[in-house]
Amino acid sequence: MSKDSYYVYVYIDPRNFEEFYYGKGKGSRKDSHLTEESDSEKSKRIQAIKKAGLHPIIRVIAQDLTEHDAFLVEKTLLWKLGRNLTNVASGHYGSKFRPHDTMHTQLTGFDFQRGIYYYNVGEGPHRCWEDYVTFGFISAGNGVRFRDAMIGFNPGDVVAAYLKGHGFVGVGQIKEPARPVREVIIKGKPLLSHDLQCSGLGDNATSDDLCEYVATVKWISAAPRTEAKWKAKSSLYTTTHVRALLEGQPETIKFLEQEFGIRDLYALIS
Repeated sequence: MSKDSYYVYVYIDPRNFEEFYYGKGKGSRKDSHLTEESDSEKSKRIQAIKKAGLHPIIRVIAQDLTEHDAFLVEKTLLWKLGRNLTNVASGHYGSKFRPHDTMHTQLTGFDFQRGIYYYNVGEGPHRCWEDYVTFGFISAGNGVRFRDAMIGFNPGDVVAAYLKGHGFVGVGQIKEPARPVREVIIKGKPLLSHDLQCSGLGDNATSDDLCEYVATVKWISAAPRTEAKWKAKSSLYTTTHVRALLEGQPETIKFLEQEFGIRDLYALIS
């Protein structure tokens, strides 16, 4: 180990062989905590070990590191055993590690990345654009593949709503993931209890395979169907699918930004 290289070290309690502190440094940094006098949990632990006539076990666990790598190794160890340690700070790179108490849910940036999506309104007996704008949602269903398309949306995703025969009618951002229409609460009461223009939204409401699946949306910009945004004989992207990623469709992205007065769609998902 060269004198200028960094290392990561651990303090171990010889009374129970429990690791209680991780650190990074170079030279004699690993021994500096032995002479500290503070009210920190680390210092209290060291003093208790000494009072028992023992000495903390100090071991270097990674060596010959750059400072960047040392910070990263330290943070990895802190994340893994953080709740059992006396380290006060969470270490560098904290934002790159998921919080411990979030294993029960999916997190943006860790388990999925936000995206910009084309969404096909697919008007018919079960859905209409006016209800979407009034109550802030989008939906699809009455079939497993349509249900699965809706489930693919994640909070934070940007959706560009397309109405067949008209054009793009709105750009919004998903607030809550899709779930069966019977479970959706909007404006303090069940969605199906609202005065909807499309009475078929609740068809097959008790069936997880055939009911409509609804994701709530915050509309950033929305237009009446009579003012839909379109450019004839252009290369604007459309598809019959419910959901399609607009990555790789720069002309469509630019068109949406210009027509809906949005400076940068990608900034919304960053």
